[in-house]
Amino acid sequence: MAKIAFILLCHKNPEAIVQQAQQLTAVGDYISIHFDASASKDDYQVIREALADNPNVTFAKKRIKCGWGEWSLVQATLYAIESAVDAFPRATHFYMVSGDCMAIKSAKYAKEFLDSRDVDYIESFDFFESDWIKTGMKEERLIYRHWFNERVHKRLFYWSFWFQRWAGLKRAIPDDIQVQIGSQWWCLRRRTIEWILDFTRQRKDVMKFFSTTWIPDETFFQTLVRHLIPAKEIDTRTLTFLMFTDYGMPVTFYNDHFDMLLAQDSLFARKISPEAVDLKKRLGRLYASDQDDFKISNEGRNLFKFLSGRGREGRRFAPRFWEAEASLGRERELLIVACKKWHVAKRLIDAINQNASIPTVAYLFNEESTPLPDLGGIQATLGKRHRHRRAMMRMLFDYYQTDKMVICMDTANLDLMQDFASDRATTKILEIQCEFSDEYLIGHSSRVGLMGHQTPPDTVARLLPTVRNDFTHESDRIRDGGFEHYFRIRELVPPEDNAAAIASFLSVSDDVARTIAQTPYLYVD
Repeated sequence: MAKIAFILLCHKNPEAIVQQAQQLTAVGDYISIHFDASASKDDYQVIREALADNPNVTFAKKRIKCGWGEWSLVQATLYAIESAVDAFPRATHFYMVSGDCMAIKSAKYAKEFLDSRDVDYIESFDFFESDWIKTGMKEERLIYRHWFNERVHKRLFYWSFWFQRWAGLKRAIPDDIQVQIGSQWWCLRRRTIEWILDFTRQRKDVMKFFSTTWIPDETFFQTLVRHLIPAKEIDTRTLTFLMFTDYGMPVTFYNDHFDMLLAQDSLFARKISPEAVDLKKRLGRLYASDQDDFKISNEGRNLFKFLSGRGREGRRFAPRFWEAEASLGRERELLIVACKKWHVAKRLIDAINQNASIPTVAYLFNEESTPLPDLGGIQATLGKRHRHRRAMMRMLFDYYQTDKMVICMDTANLDLMQDFASDRATTKILEIQCEFSDEYLIGHSSRVGLMGHQTPPDTVARLLPTVRNDFTHESDRIRDGGFEHYFRIRELVPPEDNAAAIASFLSVSDDVARTIAQTPYLYVD
C-alpha cells in the first residue's frame, strides 16, 4: 500500500504545524518540514522539540530564507525532498503541502486512490501555448534574469527588468527543455523524485537557468516531470482542491465548508482558515478514520462562482459605445418573453407563432444551439450575439421581413432587457411566473453544475432555498425595472386571467389571446 512522504513548506503557526505533522503521521505516513529561516528561531525550536520523538518526521537539512516568486521556494522544497528520500526509504509517494492544507479524505481512501494508478499527479501545461497565465508577464519570466524579490524590492525588480529589456539582454531557454507551467501542489512517485534529484546534480545549466526565472515553483517541477516521465504516466491535475477569487486571491475555507470539501475529487484542500477550529478537528478525525465511501459531486468551483456572483447585477453586457446609436428602428416592436423555465417559454412562443403569425426566436442569448439564419457570422457564438445584439436583432427583423418579433430570455438577463427597452423601438416584456418544485430546483442545479447526483443531502437542503430565492430575486428585479410595457402571466391563475396580459403584450384579439393562454400542458415539467 502507498506510503506518503509529505513535503511541508511553512513559516508560521508552530502549534498548527505540530498538529498537522502529528495528524499526517499518526496513520503511518511521513513528513519532511522546511521552516523558513526568516521566521522566528523560537518558533522553529518549538516545532523541533514537539516532534523530536516522532520517527516519521524529519527536517530539511538546510533552512533558507524564502520569498514569494523566488528560486528559494524551489530550493527549500529540494532540501526537504532530499531529507525525506534519505529518512524514509519506504515512502512511495511525495506530496507537496503547505501549512494551510488539510486532508479532505481519509488516509485509507488516499492510499487506495494512489495505488489504483501508477502515475504522477502534477499540472504541466505548455508554458507558451497554454493560457494558464491570464495576465502580466509571460515569456519575460524566462528570457530575462530576475535577481530581486518583486514584493520586497519592487523598484529594483522592475529596474532590472526594464534595463535588460532596453539593453536586449535576452537569454535562451536550454535547447532540450520544453518549459511547462502549473500549480505547485503536486504528488509524485518515488522513482520520479529520485530522477529529479539526479537531474539536478547532472544538469547545472538547467538549474542555473531556473534559479533566475520568476515564480519558478510554477515551472521547475512541472517542466522536469514532463521532461523525464512518459506522458502516459502523468495525470495533469493537482490532487489539492483550491479556488481563486476574481482578484486572484485563494479562497479560504471555514467550518461550514466541511460537506462541500468532502464532495470534491481531491485528497487535500487549501487553504483552511486558522480560525476554522471545528473544521480542522473534523478533518483531522476524518484522515485517521477508515471511511472510504465518499460521494464525489465535484460542484465546489461552480457553486462558489454562483454564490459569489450573486449581487453583482449590471456588470455584464453593459452598453458599448459603437451600439449606443444603433437603433432597431422606431417603428418596430420587440416582444420579450422572460421565463426561467425555458421549456415553458418555448411552448408559449410556438403557440404565438401558430395563432398570431408573429415570427419567434427562442433563447438566442442563452442557448448556443438556438436555430438562427446565417447572418454573416454575427450569430455564430453567444459572445458575438451579446456584443452585437442590436445589429443582430435588426438583421433578424430584416430576415423575417417584419416589424414585430417575439424572442425569449432568461429572467437573469435584466441588463439585456434594459438595453433593448432604452432603444427607440417599442420593447414589451411578458414575464411568465412559474412554480418551482424541489425536484425542478435539483434538476436545474445539476444541469448548471451546482450539484451532482452524489451531492450530500445536507448540502442539497442548504442550497435549494438559495437557488429558489435567487429565482425570486430575478423576478423582483424585472418587476422593479420600471419598464413601460411590462406584463405578467402566472402558472397558478386560470388561463382566462392570463389572456388579458397576452392580448396587450401581442396586440391581438381576446379570442386569439385566450387560445394561446389555453395552450395544452404549458407549464408541465
